[in-house]
Amino acid sequence: MRAEIKVSGIVQGVGFRPFIYRAAVKNGLVGYVRNRGDAVVEIVVEGKKENVVQFLRDLKEEKPPSAQIFNLTTNYEEDEGTFKEFTIVKSSGQAELSGSIIPPDVSICDACLKELRNPRDERFNYFFTTCTDCGPRYTIIRELPYDRPNTTMQEFQMCDFCLREYGDQSNRRFHAQTVACPKCGPKAYFASKRGELVECEDPIREAGKLLEEGYIVAIKGNGGFHVATATTKAEPIARLRRVKHRNQKPFAIMAPDLETVKSFAEVNPWEAELLTSYRKPIILLQKRSDYYLSELVSPELHTVGVMLPYTGLHAMLFDRVKEPAFVMTSANPPSEPIVTRNAEAMKKLGSDVDYFLLHNRNIAHRCDDSVVRFHGEDPCLIRRSRGYAPEPIQLNFASDLCVLAVGGELNVTSCLLMQNRAFLSQHIGDVENLETLRFLKDSIDHLTKLTNSKIEVVACDLHPKFTTTKLAQDLGNKLDCPVVQVQHHHAHTAALLAEWNVDEIVGIACDGFGYGSDGTAWGGEVLYCNREGFRRLVHLESQPMVGGDFATIYPLRMAAGILHGEMDITEWLLEKSGRFPHGKREAEVVIKQLEKGLTSKTTSCGRVLDAVSAILGICYERTYEGEPAMKLESTALKGKDVLNLIPRFDGNVLDTTFLVQEIFTLKNRFSVADLAFSAQSYLARGLAELAVKEAKRLNVKHVGFSGGVAYNKHITVTIKRIVEREGFKFLAHKKIPAGDGGTSFGQALVASFQRQ
Repeated sequence: MRAEIKVSGIVQGVGFRPFIYRAAVKNGLVGYVRNRGDAVVEIVVEGKKENVVQFLRDLKEEKPPSAQIFNLTTNYEEDEGTFKEFTIVKSSGQAELSGSIIPPDVSICDACLKELRNPRDERFNYFFTTCTDCGPRYTIIRELPYDRPNTTMQEFQMCDFCLREYGDQSNRRFHAQTVACPKCGPKAYFASKRGELVECEDPIREAGKLLEEGYIVAIKGNGGFHVATATTKAEPIARLRRVKHRNQKPFAIMAPDLETVKSFAEVNPWEAELLTSYRKPIILLQKRSDYYLSELVSPELHTVGVMLPYTGLHAMLFDRVKEPAFVMTSANPPSEPIVTRNAEAMKKLGSDVDYFLLHNRNIAHRCDDSVVRFHGEDPCLIRRSRGYAPEPIQLNFASDLCVLAVGGELNVTSCLLMQNRAFLSQHIGDVENLETLRFLKDSIDHLTKLTNSKIEVVACDLHPKFTTTKLAQDLGNKLDCPVVQVQHHHAHTAALLAEWNVDEIVGIACDGFGYGSDGTAWGGEVLYCNREGFRRLVHLESQPMVGGDFATIYPLRMAAGILHGEMDITEWLLEKSGRFPHGKREAEVVIKQLEKGLTSKTTSCGRVLDAVSAILGICYERTYEGEPAMKLESTALKGKDVLNLIPRFDGNVLDTTFLVQEIFTLKNRFSVADLAFSAQSYLARGLAELAVKEAKRLNVKHVGFSGGVAYNKHITVTIKRIVEREGFKFLAHKKIPAGDGGTSFGQALVASFQRQ
């Protein structure tokens, strides 16, 4: 019998061909296996019928751990007697199928780490030790098929030792495209801030020692540069904040192992499992009561973002130091993507760092670290990037069209929807300048080529002035295909609906801003959503944004807008005038604008949380996205609900003026922590009660929560408890970000539903 097999999915770059080779030989079959240019693996086997049947069973049941099979087609023919043995043959550029993909980058495996530590091993102390089970994938591929000449490893010709392993079917580096050793592979080296080579026997461990001493070092990784320093010394972190223009935004850190992490952070079993997995994302962990790292790592927050080493280089940094962790933050100028090229790093970072730890392998595609937070045992993705992208989200329906969605304006990702899979790009960032826009365009081109897609519809946000809206229109014209604009919170809710594979949902969508269907600013909505579209059912009270976007930066403006008309706040605002950039004069302008009614309005839940944060003296200026609300949540951690406010409704509108007025009136009677907790509880109860009421009215079984506010653990858990108590199924994101990093996924789905 002869079987001609085509396998699509994540089957290139995961040791699939070596696995097929071994399975065929084990079953006494002859034929060949090869990669194709559409990321498909093509197999032809000949042999006895029962052996072919067993081979197909093995193919499905014993595939490599990182492999995913989306589709498998088999065509049976008569045995032609063409082959004498089974071989891995040269890859083909043939590309007729779409929807296959190469895997995300995978952290270094235990077997490679063991070799790196073994003085008797050829790869002892070699930072780029990898095998078929681990190493960079997405960040090194230039084009398909996934073969060494199509990756950034093409410049490193394998030595005899590596060639022997590459050709040895019993070796785990059999046909590993990243195979390398100290003789033939990439080299690490140390350089001064001016780019001059610093002679040292062990550049990686030298970098670790200097980090411990308080120097700042730019470190090249698999998907871009990090900027690193010590975590127990305040001075270098303060200096790093100055050069990074990050006054308060928390820094991610890297610790050598799980036990060290547990010495300064609380780690539950689910966090520990993901922290040590092959994905190795940054996880936001609660600080221990005896937290001993510098408070400058994550100022005024109860969490710290921690990851473990995911390359040999990272692991080696900790070998000869006592420092428990290093700051390991993405190296990028303000509002620009992460730096990837050595020369670019020297130019953009040279004035900010003391040294460079470099290597001579190029990075094909930049990729930031992923960020995850847990609500109990449930993961909540904040940034879906390294270790996840471009692995697709599986859906329970098939789209007839190939849809590209380009996201919104902040925390942008792109998404390609085809058949029953949605491919999300790595984290792009805030599309505020030409450099980030170029990164977004490049990532779209790369994802389109990797999946062999032909885009038929482009989706974007409803906002007419977003850079991504203009990009979508340009792409629509270029590709001669329709452009579908999707309301921001509709995208959030549709993403939840599709992620959970339900037909309809009452969705709570809360964040900082979304351009509404009526042209106003939304951000605290309860929507009914199905595949036909959405209806806005209820929302938070519309509140004045004094000064427009300035109110998002200086939350005292939001507080003044909400309280004005309910009480005389003139004296209080003038007392707080030192918190405005222009002092008393600015406070007086705010009061005049309110008196004249010269303000836009918003239903944003994020802005209400900001106002409460300012009234309680927690945060007066937003220096990074979500800062006032995040610090409010951290403060509330030590509080309790002392107010027990019963939510007030005006029809289908939740009264937020009542909440803010109560907080203001009682701010000197209760602790700041108790009032912060009480404010979050009021909003959570009010939103949950409104959503449950509408779900009952519409006879909908599922109630969900999406948007940036869904990262708030207390609000999410409170909503979940009320929803489930009332007998409804509560849905929250687990596979995509709840914030704007997930909106491209929702946009693509809405566009597909509408066009079909």
